[in-house]
Amino acid sequence: MTVHFIGAGPGAPDLITVRGLRLIQSCPVCLYAGSLVPAEVVAATPDGARVIDTAALTLDEIIAEIQAAHAAGQDVARVHSGDPSLYGAIAEQMRRLDALGIAYDICPGVSAYAAAAATLKKELTLPGIAQTIILTRTATRSSAMPEGEDLAELGKSGATLAIHLSVTNLANVVRDLIPHYGADCPAAMVYRASWPDELVIEATLSTLRQKVKAAGITRTALILVGPVLGPQAFEDSRLYAADHHHVLRPALPE
Repeated sequence: MTVHFIGAGPGAPDLITVRGLRLIQSCPVCLYAGSLVPAEVVAATPDGARVIDTAALTLDEIIAEIQAAHAAGQDVARVHSGDPSLYGAIAEQMRRLDALGIAYDICPGVSAYAAAAATLKKELTLPGIAQTIILTRTATRSSAMPEGEDLAELGKSGATLAIHLSVTNLANVVRDLIPHYGADCPAAMVYRASWPDELVIEATLSTLRQKVKAAGITRTALILVGPVLGPQAFEDSRLYAADHHHVLRPALPE
């Protein structure tokens, strides 16, 4: 018996990986995050499967369901949104499973920041502009941020920022980032990236909060900040340059 932690992707049902879908199709028990996992993904469970929305369950209740499946020798598809390695709350589940001697593995998924970049038709790393992406969040009602990881500190890097779980904290986001990126720095909010009701707001740091507030968005949104979002000149990558040679494209003899 194995518990498969599966990333369902950002929302569009066809953005789940082939491996993830096959695991869901094979497991007689499926525990899923009902508010964020598409119904079509859960519908792929086999006939007669026990399918449980964990949105209202505590950690103890989730583990109890897994223990019951373990006792019955039934594999479990534990389906999370996006990629389970990012804000997936899987570490605490795996710690419990380790203590119980229950086997598990992880199937990665497409993260919301990747889906948001695709929606915006942007590359988040541009030569001479930014070669670093910081995935982070801010402290609201959830866990506090560790020392040194607040936006005011991370903003010193000038990197592209993908800020999760923070749309209700936009006032502080803007306050902390303007000193480092400038009021006119391009920014965007993508609500429910890849879902049918996806909404995109493109702005600057100084105008983003007002636009988001006017749209009434209060959850399930990703914030992107950085010069890579703006229409500007940048250097071509050296990857495809005619004078850039490597083992797969050796230099021609003179």
